Order: sequence, then structure tokens, then C-alpha cells
Amino acid sequence: MAGSAGFDLYRLPEEHEMLRESVRALAEAKIAPFAAAVDEEGRFPQEALDALVANDLHAVHVPESYGGAGADALATVIVIEEVARACGSSSLIPAVNKLGSLPVILSGSEELKKKYLGPLAKGDAMFSYCLSEPDAGSDAAGMKTRAVRDGDFWVLNGVKRWITNAGVSEYYTVMAVTDPEKRSKGISAFVVEKGDEGVSFGAPEKKLGIKGSPTREVYLDNVRIPADRMIGAEGTGFATAMKTLDHTRITIAAQALGIAQGALDYAKGYVTERKQFGKPIADFQGVQFMLADMAMKLEAARQLTYAAAAKSERVDGDLTFFGAAAKCFASDVAMEVTTDAVQLLGGYGYTRDYPVERMMRDAKITQIYEGTNQVQRIVMARNLP
Repeated sequence: MAGSAGFDLYRLPEEHEMLRESVRALAEAKIAPFAAAVDEEGRFPQEALDALVANDLHAVHVPESYGGAGADALATVIVIEEVARACGSSSLIPAVNKLGSLPVILSGSEELKKKYLGPLAKGDAMFSYCLSEPDAGSDAAGMKTRAVRDGDFWVLNGVKRWITNAGVSEYYTVMAVTDPEKRSKGISAFVVEKGDEGVSFGAPEKKLGIKGSPTREVYLDNVRIPADRMIGAEGTGFATAMKTLDHTRITIAAQALGIAQGALDYAKGYVTERKQFGKPIADFQGVQFMLADMAMKLEAARQLTYAAAAKSERVDGDLTFFGAAAKCFASDVAMEVTTDAVQLLGGYGYTRDYPVERMMRDAKITQIYEGTNQVQRIVMARNLP
């Protein structure tokens, strides 16, 4: 055995553990008390945004050079996980801020980074990501939104669907076709601002879960933007979009972990208090086996997600496989764990007086967005390590 160095082998750094403790304390004090009302009323979790901004946790991924916290990918995962443990809707604030702005970080000009990452880091603006369309979901390259060059400007026309935090965010990364002949190599990325003339939003979707995070269509009607708002070179937008998802699928895995952990924690407490046949139901082997499986699968999902986050930070060659695997596995586990949590609470689990039914509804979307789990399996198969 090699000295004491081995004691830190395969363990989270101390600063990451401290970050977890502080985010958990904040989420329990400032976010959890509003989670049920946010879901019930279908309203944006303003209390969560205020608390996250006040503690510089709303967009921790922004590099320090642009006024951000400069958190690594694993720290970002921990923030999202701990917020999601309290409220799934609220965890989409840090998650989608990363999703929307990462194309700028990965491919944008220095001017673009300075202009848009500063306000994001300060909490003056949120960032959304506009890839999906009514007829382009899993087949994102089949999009129809067009951008046509007009001197020093681009003019955008089209509809984007399923846009998280649309209407609340100030900034939007929009993918649009600049050369229809080239399919995916004819797609470019742009920053569109909420205040640009011709930008409007559809009615909020009525959803099964994450009801506090608005999901709306974004309409682009002759939106004329300066040419320097293109992210990267013309025709590189789709490649940037896919590279972005390699990194951000891991944040959806983190959201799934947090939702599942919240459900497991609640169920664990409940079964020790609920008595049937003269003893706590936690004493029954059938219940113990359920809890054991829930905890085991959740821990496996966490290890895979953290390993993927480390690969995201290093931009390892096998990141595409690990990002898809983490998202797919963690979201499947979250659906299973939250469903079992409802089962463990029996009839109470099925009522809105208890939080596990909300967690079950919130978990479902993690299997669908940022690429359905069927698409994740295609991605994994094409990128086997």
C-alpha cells in the first residue's frame, strides 16, 4: 500500500463536498418550502432564482474571465443535483443556463462571450436553447427555421418548440438553416435576444411535471440580427449543438439523480414511521428489498454521472458515450425510484399532500428531453468505447 495518498483515491475533493453541503442547506431553506406551490400553481420559481442568484449558483459554469464562478463540470452537476432534490423545476435554472450558453462558450467569438456571458454570470439574464421544432425533434437536422443573409445582418424566420424557460430568459441560442442543400452542415447558430423585434412566445405548455419551468414555442418573424451574433463559422451550428449536448446531457443526469434522491429520502423516513401489523413497515423484508434496490441503482447512476462529468471537464474522447449513458441510465433509475417511492407510501403516495407524486411526474421528462432515451441508446451504440 502506498502511504496515505491512497486515502483520497476515488473520492470527491473536499471543496466539492463542501459545495454540496452549502447548496443542500440553501435548497432546503429557500427552495424546498415553495416546491409544492410552484408545481400546484404552475408558476416560475422566482424564490429559487433569487436565492440562486444571491449565492452565485444560477450559472456556476461561466468562466471566471467573464465574471462567473468558473465551476468545473462536476461542481455544476452537484449544484443541479442538490437543487433538484428539493425542486425539479428550480434545477432547470442552472441546467438550462448552461445548455443555452455553452454554444457561446464552445464556439463563440471573444466579443460574443464578453457581451452575453457577463450578464448571465451576474444574474441579470438567463439563457435558453432553441434546437427542437414542431417537425424536428429527434431528427434535429430536419429543422426548417431559416436564416438569410442581408448585408451585415441575418434575418431569421421559423418556430422553435419545447423551449425551456422561454419567455423568462433574455437570451436564446437559436439553430437555423443557412444552406438548405447541406442538411446538418448547412445549419448555423445565433444568439437571439428576447427584445429583438419579431421575437414572440406561444402559450405555456400544460405539462405532466416540471410545471414551474415554462415550456413555450418561440416564434421568429423576420428577426433581423447583426451578423456578429452568429456563433462560430457559418455551417458549424449543428456540430456545436451536438457537442453542447455531449456536455449538458450530464446535467440532465444530475437532475434525475436529485429528483430520485429526494424521493428516496422521503420514502426512507416514511417507512420508519408508518406502522402496520403492529410494527413499522420498514421492518418488513419486502419493503427493505425495495429500498435497497432503489439506493443501489441510484448510487450506480451517481457514479456513472460523476465519471461522465469528469470526462466532460477533460473533454475525453469517449465523452459522447458517457454523456449519453449517464443521462439514459440516471433518468431510467429516477423513473423507477420515484415510482417505487409512491408505492412505498401507498395511498398517501398518490395524493398531492405528499411530495413523491410530484417527484414521479418530474422524473418522467428526464427520459425525454435533451434526446429521448431511445436516441441515447443509438448514440451509445455508435460510440461504443
